[in-house]
Amino acid sequence: MIPEKLQEILKQDGIVAIATLGEDGPHMVNTWNSYIRISPEGRLLIPAGYMHRTEANIAFNPEVLVTLGSSKVQGLHGPGAGFLIKGKAAFVTSGPDFDTLKAKFDWLRATLAITPDSITQTW
Repeated sequence: MIPEKLQEILKQDGIVAIATLGEDGPHMVNTWNSYIRISPEGRLLIPAGYMHRTEANIAFNPEVLVTLGSSKVQGLHGPGAGFLIKGKAAFVTSGPDFDTLKAKFDWLRATLAITPDSITQTW
């Protein structure tokens, strides 16, 4: 289940960091809060235009860490809220998760679908 506070953050401007681990070590890529959609099953759906190294890393090790936040959302200690999401990821090039994002982002080549194992509010 995606917490309401996280859903509120996704409606605000902000940057998202996605960390993966591959054969060559760790890698990080960024996207925008406003690009993320939530599937009916609770997966985070992120449009991938490039993200080739991220895709290779996920083929090697599907575990990802995602951090995101917004200064415009009330957090645990005042203005600003953030989350750490741990989960498993896959790149999807067909089906409902792909179609959902392709309708919004015609430039994407794949959908990065993340199934959360844990979602923790960090701030």
